[in-house]
Amino acid sequence: MNILFVCMGNICRSPLLEGWARHVLTDAGHGHRVRLDSAGTGGWHAGEPPDPRAIAAAARHGIDIREQRARAVTEADFHAFDLILAADRDNLRWLRQHAPPGARAEIHLALAWCGVADDEDVPDPYYGNAAGFDATCHLARAAAHGLLRKLPPQA
Repeated sequence: MNILFVCMGNICRSPLLEGWARHVLTDAGHGHRVRLDSAGTGGWHAGEPPDPRAIAAAARHGIDIREQRARAVTEADFHAFDLILAADRDNLRWLRQHAPPGARAEIHLALAWCGVADDEDVPDPYYGNAAGFDATCHLARAAAHGLLRKLPPQA
């Protein structure tokens, strides 16, 4: 299974979602079954590492996201990934509007698909403080555990 996490700039929410998913799935022995990545609907930060506050929040929980690099969603992503999980409704709308005909990816709101909340966004902590990044980290962890529960059984 190939999963792409998406937020606006790919420096806060989607790197935390990807980092937690990688950590939880690997710890559960499923890291080899899932290819994970993250991207942004905008390319302003392409090539940059995650926001230092996101790196610090993840590190406080033993998650290392320093090596991730921001990138923008491409048309190829809609064909390469089975599942694209948006951090919020604005990015979900953007993804659905930009999905090319014949795209194979299912596109969903991350917290809803992972069973964390029915119609809740992952709040963008960018303009806030460390507490906002910690709150995003907690939601990303809950989403990762929800993702683990939703993985189909191994063949």
